[in-house]
Amino acid sequence: MHNVDVIIPALNEEAALPCVLREIPRPLVRRVIVADNGSTDRTAALALENGAEVVYEAERGYGAACLKALCHLSDDPPEIVVFLDGDYSDHPSELDFLIGPIFAGDADLVIGSRARGQRERGALSPQQRVGNAIACTALRLLYGVRYSDLGPFRAIRWQTLQALHMEDRNYGWTVEMQIKAARRGVPYREVPVSYRQRIGVSKVSGTLRGSFGAGAKILWLLGRYAWS
Repeated sequence: MHNVDVIIPALNEEAALPCVLREIPRPLVRRVIVADNGSTDRTAALALENGAEVVYEAERGYGAACLKALCHLSDDPPEIVVFLDGDYSDHPSELDFLIGPIFAGDADLVIGSRARGQRERGALSPQQRVGNAIACTALRLLYGVRYSDLGPFRAIRWQTLQALHMEDRNYGWTVEMQIKAARRGVPYREVPVSYRQRIGVSKVSGTLRGSFGAGAKILWLLGRYAWS
């Protein structure tokens, strides 16, 4: 048996989160942790009603929420951690696509690629597509790894994740993981996943401030680790 836990960072996702939780293939999953990142709606209550555990992180930031959830799991860690967005843009039913290569021993890190999968028209904004292309090109040139996406729907072995010593507390969480995995030679795979228009407005790509902040942070991290 492989213990698989799911982490869902969430901020004001009461409309989307129940849909996400209902579609998680529960026979494959031991625990679902919703990291409430300061919601002012019923996100936390609906998470509990739908069988998830809830942790609270008042500091706004995707990475901060993920780190709080990982701390919550540390007393009884899983073998595999899956990260999944709470806005219903990912397809939770495809979770087995991500954990399959890890089960088979072919990878320690699996990225769900929205670029290679089926996606609804307009689901990825122009700034997301451009940012992904720039970041993935830089990763290939700097480390020789071939990614097509920085997709948030991803799976990683617990021990591998701990060895990466993740630090980023906001926009750079996904690219930091891929940079550090590349630097350590972590075996990886990329699998196509489906992607749809999210429910509600994105806190990152849906605002000018978020888009600029995410792009600047990704470039800063690429430069920082390349220099080091």
